[in-house]
Amino acid sequence: MSPAHVLAVNIGRPRAVDTGRRTVRTAIWKAPVTGRVAVRGVNLDGDDQADRSVHGGPDKALYAYSIEETRQWQAELGRDLGGAPFGENLTTEGIDVSGALIAERWRIGTTLLEVAQPRLPSFKLGLRLEDPSFVRRFGLASRPGAYLRIIEEGELGAGDEVKVDLASLPDHGVTMRLVSDAILIDQTPIPQVLEAPQLLQSLREWMTERLG
Repeated sequence: MSPAHVLAVNIGRPRAVDTGRRTVRTAIWKAPVTGRVAVRGVNLDGDDQADRSVHGGPDKALYAYSIEETRQWQAELGRDLGGAPFGENLTTEGIDVSGALIAERWRIGTTLLEVAQPRLPSFKLGLRLEDPSFVRRFGLASRPGAYLRIIEEGELGAGDEVKVDLASLPDHGVTMRLVSDAILIDQTPIPQVLEAPQLLQSLREWMTERLG
């Protein structure tokens, strides 16, 4: 079995999309690039977000999604979804992205990236998949993928190994899947999620309020 690796690096720029009711700007349409890509600041070179209040920024610098979960979607939907259907920057193979722990670190190329939070779907995902009902379906499927923050800048490319830093692996057991499920499906796991000291403060505040 080959080691976990990056299958594709995808970038995109904001574009105007007609929803039928209004025109919105989104960068969820991304395409694979060849060669090495610089990772710095809060982004991949050549990539951007239309609204950084909900996408991008230091805690959502890159989005990763596994080809294995994409293939599950394609089998369930009965159609080819094309490249980067979820707007992911990194399409991975051989690693359970949705099962990654909060604050798990990945060495890819010369970069060091840290798992920060799961993807909570917005209506723009429905635009990309041409199905408004898909937003809810995505949330209920427990396949959120992971947003990553940049710990060490560098460069990466398709074919690079994804090396999990086992020496710094958190011991809390709180995965992207568990966080997503606690928000979108069943709030029962919230106390367990709150045990992760690296949980994003905004999510911690939201979950604490839900506990009353």
